[in-house]
Amino acid sequence: MRVAVFNSKDYDKESLGAYRGEHEFVFFRPALDEHSVAMARGFDAVCCFVNDDVGTAVVEALAELGVKLIAMRCAGYNNVDLEAAKARGITVCRVPEYSPHTVAEHAVALIMDLNRNIHRAFNRIRENDYSLQGLQGFEIHGKTVGVIGTGIIGSTFANLMSGFGCRILGYDPGQNERFAKIGDYVELDKLLNESDIVSLHCPLLPATRHIVNADSINKMKDGVMIINTSRGALVDTPAVIDALKTGKVGWLGLDVYEDEAGLFFEDNSNRILTDDVLARLLTFPNVVITGHQAFFSREALKTIADTTIANVEAFAEQRLEEKNTVSV
Repeated sequence: MRVAVFNSKDYDKESLGAYRGEHEFVFFRPALDEHSVAMARGFDAVCCFVNDDVGTAVVEALAELGVKLIAMRCAGYNNVDLEAAKARGITVCRVPEYSPHTVAEHAVALIMDLNRNIHRAFNRIRENDYSLQGLQGFEIHGKTVGVIGTGIIGSTFANLMSGFGCRILGYDPGQNERFAKIGDYVELDKLLNESDIVSLHCPLLPATRHIVNADSINKMKDGVMIINTSRGALVDTPAVIDALKTGKVGWLGLDVYEDEAGLFFEDNSNRILTDDVLARLLTFPNVVITGHQAFFSREALKTIADTTIANVEAFAEQRLEEKNTVSV
C-alpha cells in the first residue's frame, strides 16, 4: 500500500520514516483539506492528524481518488465525517492510546506552572528582576481536583494528582474501575461546585462540546483553575475570557484551542495574529497556553508510529483490530 502522510513534520518523518516494510509512506507538508486532497491521487491510504479536514467533501474526493483507508495518527477523530466514509466504503482507524502518562504529566505541568507562576518568574529573572510580588501560589496538597473524563488519560492524571495529596472527584457517564480506586464519582454539578482545579480529559462529542461554558463556570468555585489538554471545543473560550476578567476563573491552562487549526503546529512568528479571541487570552498573566504539545514525547511518538504502521499492515491483510477501527 502507498500511504500519503498529510500535515507531516520532521518528527513524523523520523518516526514513520523509519519503517522498512513493504508499504510506502510518502510525506506531504500541507494539511489535508479540499485544496490539498488531490495530492492523494495514486495512494491507497491517507494518514491524517488532529487538525486535518476530513469532512464530507474531502471524504468524497478521497473516494473518487480510490483511497480505501483513513489512518488517523491520533486518538481523536471528530474531524472525520464517519458517515460519509462508511457510505463510500472507506475504513477509518486511529491510535486509541499512545502514552497516557505523556498527556497527564503535561496537565500537571500546566497546573504547577500556573500555580507557582513559573512562566512569569522566568521572564522576570531574564530582565534582572528578582521581586516576588504577584508570584504567590498555593499548596496543591489538600485541594480538590475534578476530573471530567476518566478514561486512561484521566485516570492517569488523577493518580498523579492523588500523589500530591489531593481529593479527587470524577465525572464520566462510563465509570472506570481504575479511577474508582483513586477518586469518587459524582454528578457534574457537585464536581463543579467543589473542585479547586477542573481538568478536562474527555473526547469531543455533541454532549461535551462547550462543557465549560458560562453556566458551568458559574457553578464553579470563585478563583477556580481550569485545565484543558483534550480538545479545544470542550471550552467556550469567550465565556472563559469573561470569567477571567471578573476573577471567577483564577487560572487557565490550555494545550488546545477551539480555533487552533492553521495556527498550532506552525511557525507564525512572522505573521500578524488575526484571532482576536486568542489575542485576548494572551493578555492575561494567569493564562498559560501551549501549542497542542501534550502528546509530544519520545515514547508517545514511537507508539503513535508503531500503531499507525500496524493499522496499515492490518488493513492490507484484512485483519484490522476492532478497537482501532472507528465506525458510526
